[in-house]
Amino acid sequence: MSTNADRGDGRHWHATIAAAQAGDRQALDELVAGWLPLVYNVVGRALNGHADVDDVVQETMLRAVDHLGSLRDPDSFRSWLVAIAMRQIRDRARRRTTQPLDDSVPADGAADFAELTVLKLQLEGERREVAEAVRWLDDEDRQLLSLWWLEVAGELTRRELAAAVGVSRQHAAVRVQRMKERLETSRSIVRALDGACPGLRDLTARWNGRPDSVWRKRLARHIRGCGYCGDTRTSVVPAERLLVGIALVPVPVGFTLSLALGGKTAAAATSVGWSAKLLTALTKPAVAVTAGATIAAGGAYVVVQTPEAPPPRAAVAPTATRTPGPPPAAPSATATPTPSPSPSATERKAAALYGSVVDGVDSAPARNTRPSALPHRPEPGITSTGGRQAVMQHRGDSVTLSGQGYVLVRWQISPHSRPGALVMPSWTGLDGRLFHVASAGGRRMDDPLDGTSDGPVTGMGGPDTGYTVLPAGTQQMWQNEYFYVDGTVTLTQNERGADYGITVFPTTWQAADDDLRRGPDQGVIRYGLVRDAGDDSAPVPQYVTRTTPADPATVPQRSRV
Repeated sequence: MSTNADRGDGRHWHATIAAAQAGDRQALDELVAGWLPLVYNVVGRALNGHADVDDVVQETMLRAVDHLGSLRDPDSFRSWLVAIAMRQIRDRARRRTTQPLDDSVPADGAADFAELTVLKLQLEGERREVAEAVRWLDDEDRQLLSLWWLEVAGELTRRELAAAVGVSRQHAAVRVQRMKERLETSRSIVRALDGACPGLRDLTARWNGRPDSVWRKRLARHIRGCGYCGDTRTSVVPAERLLVGIALVPVPVGFTLSLALGGKTAAAATSVGWSAKLLTALTKPAVAVTAGATIAAGGAYVVVQTPEAPPPRAAVAPTATRTPGPPPAAPSATATPTPSPSPSATERKAAALYGSVVDGVDSAPARNTRPSALPHRPEPGITSTGGRQAVMQHRGDSVTLSGQGYVLVRWQISPHSRPGALVMPSWTGLDGRLFHVASAGGRRMDDPLDGTSDGPVTGMGGPDTGYTVLPAGTQQMWQNEYFYVDGTVTLTQNERGADYGITVFPTTWQAADDDLRRGPDQGVIRYGLVRDAGDDSAPVPQYVTRTTPADPATVPQRSRV
């Protein structure tokens, strides 16, 4: 399988292309197998994983093989191949004008290309956000993005992008800039929909959940004028920095022989020089790894370092969050360790208390009940494998948190997509201590959303959509749940049944305290609730264990640590 570096070696591909043009089947095998992932990513992202992707990819490769003899300059093979792919994408759009298709929904319930990008490359945080924002772009912007994404990732040059689009480099720069502006708007929409803005919930009450240009404009207008959602447009990493070094999405195993033939018979394929080895290559997954990206354990995770990021440590991209004040003093290299005194009986009793107080079911306080004081625990900082914001929307998504400080887990439940029984997230591999310190966000998830005391529609669902149901005896979550980590622990999303997602942020005591004290007079349903007693008697989450089970969804409720 060729890499980005291989594609930059003109001498290597010049010789391969020349041999394939001369009828060398082995060279043709290498050429098609080597460039199939690039074509698949261009077409897949341009069409967002629509059922036509396979057909367009196959037609592109067949046309490339059919017309390979007409290529005069082997050094221009990449731009020539991408131009063929873009023509096939545009031809597909023209063919469907008489019978429009719904491009927002993949066939047979399959994942769209945005979701495939997230899952296959294990993207987290803002990289996941960029991938999901693609859904909100129009067809023309998505086609251009499919090329610009690869340009930023080092797979295409600007000259090749312009040639594929059929415009000058200057015109291409203008179109790319306009597309990037709409992409940033789409990113702000993705972030806002993960939030807890009451006005946004009201606005989207009649939305069917499918991104389109009309709803993009409506949501963008709301975000521009909303103080709650406005901060979703600030302090974000530019998309081009996030895309540097991201690998190509692997060609799926389901890319079968019948699809690879593009509807042609084996005899027809043989007539254009396709060997059995080449056809076999098309049925196998392919992975391209670009500079700056590391794929481990067969693609289990991707670590990407942006130009200004610090070097990763143990495959973790640290994001430290500190409170104001001087940093803790570093130990002296020459200092003599002081022996620790033997713990007193009182200290031994306090140490034994940790883990004996497990979260229990409680009732919501009155709406106007102000929270008690939130104890301020030490917070030198938390590192997160998900970075500043880890969005976990699928079963098995996880984030590991290390250090000493506060963590926010924000809930987003989608009963309109799939109500029913919810399998709670779990905290596994705990090394140290973990406390549930506060609940906030302006509401419990079972609070009525219409502002009345007996309204049937809540964050857990409604009579028209059905309700998300928690396991018996489970603590009802609030929109924002705050935890305190002193050590290391992994949080895993265990979606099975009900549709839900969680977003995990390293945060601060000050941010938690501010959230707790935002009350009904500031536009929310209720004040927050403090759970932390300031010592080892603070509750620990129900689903937590020091072990690392094969399936985190099996962590028992009220497991003791």
